Order: sequence, then C-alpha cells, then structure tokens
Amino acid sequence: MSELETTNDQNPAPKRKEKKPSRSQLRSASRRLALQAVYQWQMNQSTVSEIETQFVMNEDQEMASCDKIYFRELLQGVTASAKKLDGLFEELLDRPLSELDPIELAVMRIGSFELSQRLDVPYRVAINESVELAKGFGATESHKYVNGILDKLAQRVRREEIAARRNS
Repeated sequence: MSELETTNDQNPAPKRKEKKPSRSQLRSASRRLALQAVYQWQMNQSTVSEIETQFVMNEDQEMASCDKIYFRELLQGVTASAKKLDGLFEELLDRPLSELDPIELAVMRIGSFELSQRLDVPYRVAINESVELAKGFGATESHKYVNGILDKLAQRVRREEIAARRNS
C-alpha cells in the first residue's frame, strides 16, 4: 500500500457542506408533491386532509426538501376550488374535460390556481412549472397541450402583467 493510500484511509477528504435548496427549488418540489396529492384526490375517495396527512407524515427526502406551507396551499386551494378552476380553462380545451388525462387535469388545475390565485408567482413561472410537471409525469406530448392551454388562460387572467412585460 502506498503512503498516499494510507493517508487517504486515515484522513478522509472533508465532507462538503450541502447547499440549502433555493426558494424556487423548494416550491418546485412542493408542486411535484401537490401534483401527486391532487391526482390521488381525483382518483379515490380519500379526503383532502387524509391525503395531506399521508404526505406530511411520509418522511421521505422529497417531503423534507419542499416548502410544506406552499404544498398545503396548493393542495387545499386546488381541491377547494377545482370546479372554479376547471371553468377557467374548460372552454379553451379541444375536448370535453372528462376526456382529459388525469395527470393533465391535475397539472392544469395547479397551473390555473397559480395563474388565478397566486399573483406573487409570475405567470411565466406558473406556466413553465406546469409544463415541467407535464413533462415529468404526463403523456409524451402533454406538456405542449398544457403549455398552450395555460398560455391562453394567462392572456385572460394576467393581462396586465403580460402587457407590462411586453412594454418593458
């Protein structure tokens, strides 16, 4: 054994301090978990509080690295106002709401909630995050569909923000 090998065995390299996730990374993780929770709510008869408890009590790495308050706001807000959210984008669809893939529906509900209720989230962020969710969890081309629908919705509910962006 060389001297270098024994030195490394005896004195391992110092461990790097892990970076704390940024606010946007925490919120992205919250959206991923909210998508899973909203999907579960859509697919079975569990109450929102039961689903939320399942997620919060699950001590996996993903739940530990998300903004739990934002996760709760998304889950509670989307499920409480699902019919209203559906009404915001339903007329923009090229098919009946009942024919949407459940993942697409959950993604569009989350995106619609952020566009209509979370004005602190820039419209481009809300759309992009929804597109990323559709890419990660949806069917092959669903992200394009989600992008088109939410972009049209943003033109309606974030008109002033979009105009201000174009004028700057």
